[in-house]
Amino acid sequence: MGAGPQGHFITLNDGLRLHYLDLGAGQGEPVVFIHGSGPGASGHSNFKQNYSQFAAAGYRVIVPDLPGYGASDKPETIYSLDFFVTALSGLLDALDIQRCVLIGNSLGGAIAIKLALDQPARVSKLVLMAPGGLMEKEQYYLQMEGIQKMGAAFAAGELNDPAGMRRLLGLQLFDPSLISAETVDERVSVVLQQPRCVLSSMQVPNLANRLGELQCPILGFWGMNDKFCPASGAQTMLEACRHIRFVLLSECGHWVMVEHRELFNRQCLDFLAEAKP
Repeated sequence: MGAGPQGHFITLNDGLRLHYLDLGAGQGEPVVFIHGSGPGASGHSNFKQNYSQFAAAGYRVIVPDLPGYGASDKPETIYSLDFFVTALSGLLDALDIQRCVLIGNSLGGAIAIKLALDQPARVSKLVLMAPGGLMEKEQYYLQMEGIQKMGAAFAAGELNDPAGMRRLLGLQLFDPSLISAETVDERVSVVLQQPRCVLSSMQVPNLANRLGELQCPILGFWGMNDKFCPASGAQTMLEACRHIRFVLLSECGHWVMVEHRELFNRQCLDFLAEAKP
């Protein structure tokens, strides 16, 4: 089993060691991919069908593993949204990236939104796939089958073998046959190293009442069969934000970038090439 390709490691000022991939040498603003919170997640396993296309199109691409995930440090701590935002901001500082495009899925979408709110001058554009942080935590647990089953399976150790991990990942997609054995193995190799607090202590506040503060252009994607973040979040964002458009897809779950990777890659690259309003 393996957790994906080995990239670079960097130790932040607070001692946290992060792993990231750094591809392409394009001019202009880098593109940073921020993965979600699923057990065993990593930047590569979330975006391996996407990020190389952006590098091939001429962009510098940064694909970090969030703390607690992938090959990054996994401390026993409280995994709050601000903890993730501080870590990502520290990585960008260390790489001297002053301005960039953020592409975030699920938790990664919430991190991207919060970083754009905290440091608007740093974020030129946002691409969000079913972002979290758009309603109260209790509402996600009450309404979403995927979140209920994910937390229970992780706590019970059911994801420590390929069969259990495949069952969970099947909830991420409308078509579970798209899950490769490689992705299952990558996720199992990471989840075996993750402390329970990675999910049990996670704190993502409701950012809905701050969405109107976002200043940059936004492209969003949402699958109508999402079992983790309700597609009603698209309307929440469309009503609150300026310079925003959403692509809503039938027969699609939580991972638009996997189930509709060609459409996702193409629409994102077109969006990045557009002049800002």
